[in-house]
Amino acid sequence: MSRICPISGKRPVRGRHIWRSGKAKKKGGIGTHVTAKTKRWFYPNLQRVKVLLPSGQVKFIRVAASVIKKGLITKAPVRTWKKPVLAKAA
Repeated sequence: MSRICPISGKRPVRGRHIWRSGKAKKKGGIGTHVTAKTKRWFYPNLQRVKVLLPSGQVKFIRVAASVIKKGLITKAPVRTWKKPVLAKAA
């Protein structure tokens, strides 16, 4: 399963985690220095949501949290159907 949002197109991006050592000058040190740059991935915040599609079909899809916050999807209504109770013969 890919980590791509089908609506916003958000996907994992490469970046770096920068390691610094030393004490800041304004805190009384001689300044911080970069000692290493480790490569890493930044992943989108994907959530599994039950969505009502334009065709009327209800489906689970994985979308970014920002898409949910912006209201770009319509969440499916809560199902109210209950199993019918069979009457016992007495």
